[in-house]
Amino acid sequence: MPLRSVPIRSRLAAVCAVAVCLAALSPATASTAATPGPPDTDLRRQLEDLVHTPGGPPGVIAVLQRDGERHVVRAGVADLATGRKPQVDDHMRVASVAKAFSGAVSLSLVDRHVLRLHDTIGRRLARLPKAWHGVTLRQLLNHTSGLPDYSDDPRFRQILGADPHHRFDPHHLLDFVADKPLFFRPGSRYHYSNSDNIAVALMAESATGTPYEQLLRELVHRPLGLRHTSLPLGYRMPRPYLHGYAVAPPAPPEDVSEFFSASASWASGGIVSTPADLTRFIRGYVGGELFGPDVVRQQRRWIPGASEPAGPGRNSAGLALFRYETRCGVVLGHTGNTAGYTQLAAATPEGRRSLTFSVTSQITQSTNPRLLQRLRAVQENFVCALLGRPGR
Repeated sequence: MPLRSVPIRSRLAAVCAVAVCLAALSPATASTAATPGPPDTDLRRQLEDLVHTPGGPPGVIAVLQRDGERHVVRAGVADLATGRKPQVDDHMRVASVAKAFSGAVSLSLVDRHVLRLHDTIGRRLARLPKAWHGVTLRQLLNHTSGLPDYSDDPRFRQILGADPHHRFDPHHLLDFVADKPLFFRPGSRYHYSNSDNIAVALMAESATGTPYEQLLRELVHRPLGLRHTSLPLGYRMPRPYLHGYAVAPPAPPEDVSEFFSASASWASGGIVSTPADLTRFIRGYVGGELFGPDVVRQQRRWIPGASEPAGPGRNSAGLALFRYETRCGVVLGHTGNTAGYTQLAAATPEGRRSLTFSVTSQITQSTNPRLLQRLRAVQENFVCALLGRPGR
């Protein structure tokens, strides 16, 4: 879930942030594959510059993978208190990249003919407001549903402000906006909403009679070999983890890794993973390992729309997937940001090359547009390196 207010110096500031969305350089670690990795001197320098920019993140780790060859570039630290360097097996909040996981579950069910893209809220979630009943699974997945965003609701903010560790019942997150009409006629325009992927997960549960967490394990984690990925409901992070920070100079960075309960974002942003697992996920998800070519074609029916925050290059939206058209070529994936973390996970359309790019602070257009612009430029340079093309 995106957060548009980085400083978290009080509960009130925290509410405003979450409710809207819910250092030395270490050497790169190459794999043991015989083929050498791409030259990374300039990439390391770019990460170091990003870390040392005023207001920049305390740490960054990027994983570039070409077939069986993994190349890791990192800068800064995973923990300011100890100076420990970021590692590929460190846990982290993936923020709105969790929406790609709910896409993976629902599209796997579409592939199995358990769900259909034209299934409606009225058919699968009849308890939700009648005004929403015509919204389809396709419209939820490509953010053209018009559903109001529960994380903007004042009552949700009030609860979170009083107790950031409050454990929400994910099945009732949409109740916060059940008295509100749709923003627009479904399918008529694009509008990124955290409510969309909550509804997607609830539709998957309704169609199967199986908890969403179990569907994740059976349809995504096991097929892709994700051993360190989970969807918690509490606020604690598994150890070890990349510490996420609120960065607001001149104040020192504040550790917000365990500030909020993951239940506040659930299928829309609550997943915890590692750079290594996230790499495995995005390669399999984009590469079509979880569902067949017919569903892949439906997923890649692009419309105008950007992820949050915007990814590198020109963005367009598919079904729980975005197309990032850079100057060096196209990658498909998803971004995300939440308190303490900004994420990009992307792969080439066949899934053979991938990039995960994890930053230990939240960087948004509304709070620091210049830093976000710089981050996107660095991400594009990494895409160019991934594709084996000039980075400048």
